[in-house]
Amino acid sequence: MVGDHSFMHPGLMQSFLAGCAASGALTSILRLITKGAFENSKNGLRKGALLFFAISAFFELLCVILHAFTFPKLPIVKHFRAKAALKGSKTVSADLAAAGIHRVANEAEGKTTEVGRLSNKKLLLQNVDYAIGLFLIYALTLSIFPGFLSEDTGSHSLGTWYALVLIAAYNVFDLVGRYIPLIKCIKLESRKWLMVSILARILLVPAFYFTAKYGNQGWMILLTSFLGLTNGYLTVCLPTTAPKGYKGPEQNALGNLLVMFLLGGIFAGVTLDWLWLIGKGW
Repeated sequence: MVGDHSFMHPGLMQSFLAGCAASGALTSILRLITKGAFENSKNGLRKGALLFFAISAFFELLCVILHAFTFPKLPIVKHFRAKAALKGSKTVSADLAAAGIHRVANEAEGKTTEVGRLSNKKLLLQNVDYAIGLFLIYALTLSIFPGFLSEDTGSHSLGTWYALVLIAAYNVFDLVGRYIPLIKCIKLESRKWLMVSILARILLVPAFYFTAKYGNQGWMILLTSFLGLTNGYLTVCLPTTAPKGYKGPEQNALGNLLVMFLLGGIFAGVTLDWLWLIGKGW
């Protein structure tokens, strides 16, 4: 999907990424509702979890169906895919053919030899800072959220609700952060300052450590909200800025390359999350 949106209007990329965050916020709200509904009942945790996963699975299936059958038929999607296909994007041509738009697909097939594009290696070398930046964003975020927030949250009075409140705060502010770049004057597009901002987030690691050790729940909620806000903001700024200046096929390829580094960051973050357990009997 990121590769698909990379050659479309940046607003569509922002909407897609905001939708991903909205799903996280809705998931947190749903979890709070199921916990509240079944907290005092027999086998409440099991019932709440089953209801939570059933509703989540339904919406997940609905999204898959809509993406497979409705998304390709939207006029704006057809427009951008046709535009990219005419510039030589073979994968987009296949998508158009699958959606039944054979005329443009056939025209694009005849033009692919005329339109060259940078190789994936050259694209990656030209955008290695963006790729590393996206990797670092998610490596740091996932090294704290949600594992650390569920284990090392310091003293609090919310009991079993505390971890859920922290996760909900992160998800809500992650969603808010993904809408901030819509305000042009505060959208960060400079490669230099994007990297500076990403590297500055490393300071959140000691901040969380000392807040969990010495701070109260208010500071932890505030810090968690800031983590979500910066994650959402940078997640939109970077993928909407990187593809600018490239042709459709190159934007598509670059989007897919960035997703590879994003997934690598998620894996690294989940792995690093275990480091918080050092010295705790593990």
